[in-house]
Amino acid sequence: MSSIEIKKIETKKDLTTFIDFHYELYKGDQYDTPALFSDDFNTLSKDYNAAFDFCEAEYYLAYRDGRLVGRVAAIINHKANEHWNRKDVRFGWIDFIDDREVSKALLSAVEAYGRSKGMMDMVGPLGFTDMDPEGMLTEGFDQLGTMATIYNYPYYPEHIEALDGFTVDNTYVEYKLIVPKSVPEKYAKIAEMIQNRYNLRIKKLKKSEVYGKDGYGKKIFSLINLTYKDLYGYSELTDRQIDQYVDMYLAFADLDFITLVEDASADNKLVGVGITVPSLSHALQKCRKGRLLPFGWWHLVRAIKFHKTNIVDCLLIGVDPDYRAKGANALLFSDLIPRYIHYGIEWGETQVEMETNENVKNMWGALETQLHKRRKCYKKSL
Repeated sequence: MSSIEIKKIETKKDLTTFIDFHYELYKGDQYDTPALFSDDFNTLSKDYNAAFDFCEAEYYLAYRDGRLVGRVAAIINHKANEHWNRKDVRFGWIDFIDDREVSKALLSAVEAYGRSKGMMDMVGPLGFTDMDPEGMLTEGFDQLGTMATIYNYPYYPEHIEALDGFTVDNTYVEYKLIVPKSVPEKYAKIAEMIQNRYNLRIKKLKKSEVYGKDGYGKKIFSLINLTYKDLYGYSELTDRQIDQYVDMYLAFADLDFITLVEDASADNKLVGVGITVPSLSHALQKCRKGRLLPFGWWHLVRAIKFHKTNIVDCLLIGVDPDYRAKGANALLFSDLIPRYIHYGIEWGETQVEMETNENVKNMWGALETQLHKRRKCYKKSL
């Protein structure tokens, strides 16, 4: 059998090839939700992504007999390494055909890159930051993917676990949240109580309030920094990153699906955020190779503006740690659930959460849940 050739990305044309490989490998798959090409290009672009203020990365393609058979990104997040006192090189954006020589060669390239930079461990799949997709799917291969998560074939974890030296570094779970026919009595009672006792209030956003130095966009992601700071591998978002994520999450969002909680007794301090969006999974599957043109944009508009879906993605849900015990999550859902019912939403996707994160599990409270996906993040000492 011929050997595997590993090629490092050098040009924008190479980067296009790198991104397009996923579309080709998963063409026609009913569960994979491909990213928009523009989103992946901007995230991987060293000239655009603000994460490169504290990250460095290289991207690799694998070829056999001139045929493209795999890809992987090697990433070092210096801020996260310093915060968690680690020397990790991350592997992400990993895809490969069902050939163990290919997966081994790709991970060996990441390993060599990490060693050349003085790293001690290789971990992944991870992105530049916690805002990127993370964790390799290990259960739930027959479940529809989401725009914020990784879908992979069942043979991926089999390849990783067959290689020498890899152990599980973190585990994740994802839930379906079944939308009830009305706001659960528990949520309704807690919501009424905390509004009266703690003076907490629902805040619905207007487009005019999102941007600017004192806009809610910056407030939202500052709160995300606070609520996510102790999560596995998290690195605090910078102002430049926040500006980019405001554009990514809020520029085209249906604000009816976004609910905030403020403390009226503390100068309207933002203490809770629920960013949810009508699922774009089926719409993204209809975008040819992740492109908006010629007709991809229309499928996205139908999902976002016309709510042509019965699923909602819970992208970012966070409550100030000082307000979790006060039931601020009940106030979030007491506002969102009637909106889901109105638009015919049947269930929501929680996105990835650490299996050990009891705070998140408690947040779903009175809702019926179904654990339908599991993920793993792997580690190997270099």
